[in-house]
Amino acid sequence: MLEVEHETRYGYAAPVTQAQHLAYLKPLHDERQQLLQHELRIDPVPPQLLHDTDGYGNARTLFSLNQPHRELRVLARSRVSLSPRDGHIDAARSPRWEDVRERLRYDAGARYDPAVEFAQPSPFVPRLQALRDYGLASFGPGTPVAQGALDLMRRVHADFEFKTASTDVDTPLAEVFAQRAGVCQDFAHLMIAALRMAGLAARYVSGYLLTIPPPGQEALLGADASHAWVQVYCPDTPGLPGGWLELDPTNDLVPDISHVRLALGRDYGDVTPLRGVIRGGGRHTLDVRVNTRRLLDSQARMLLS
Repeated sequence: MLEVEHETRYGYAAPVTQAQHLAYLKPLHDERQQLLQHELRIDPVPPQLLHDTDGYGNARTLFSLNQPHRELRVLARSRVSLSPRDGHIDAARSPRWEDVRERLRYDAGARYDPAVEFAQPSPFVPRLQALRDYGLASFGPGTPVAQGALDLMRRVHADFEFKTASTDVDTPLAEVFAQRAGVCQDFAHLMIAALRMAGLAARYVSGYLLTIPPPGQEALLGADASHAWVQVYCPDTPGLPGGWLELDPTNDLVPDISHVRLALGRDYGDVTPLRGVIRGGGRHTLDVRVNTRRLLDSQARMLLS
């Protein structure tokens, strides 16, 4: 069982008189990840607050602030129980990538696979010829789609340097590809773009990593902030319920019980943890703190009792 604490603080040089914010800070709940507790604290307390679910099944919170304020603090605390995911699937028994690509072709008026939405370009993941060529190097004729995706993940991890503060949210993907460095968000976008340029479907996953690993294991890259990884569509693959294989190119691994899924979408823009529109404020500062820890067995038993 993992406990996640995600705190965001904005400080404003001048009063903010009005603000509208959208938060994706409540972890997903399904058969492999059970959300046991969640609380969201906002200061100043918003007079208007709405919890709902978006079109991808993610929990989101919308809130408004009409009182003048010079600081905004949003604190999310969650406890989740994780089950092992896709680490033991037989990638060689997944369908050929060409067959999956054909399955995802869209013909007007014909029946189509809903996953086709994630085979299309999106605002943060444009079509780039260079990434088509890069991605296809992992998908030779007849390659099982999961095997090709695993190879692509390893290549992205090997070819690109994880470099904190080397990019920001507005850095174009073409620039990230050219400089061969970025952060977890960039690694995810690069891999998604390469998969989509091959005609395959891929989703962006936002979430968290275990901050302090078990004894004898190295800390994962990106564990000091919110994290991002990829799901690639591998339908009809034995041992893969739902047909979506999760891959973490930043750390070159298949996510398991150290990854907490927060939300999923086409790219970062669909699932930004916290964003908003404000009136006033002037220059601002931003401080984000994330801590993910494993609860002791005794703590977990007390919570479940």
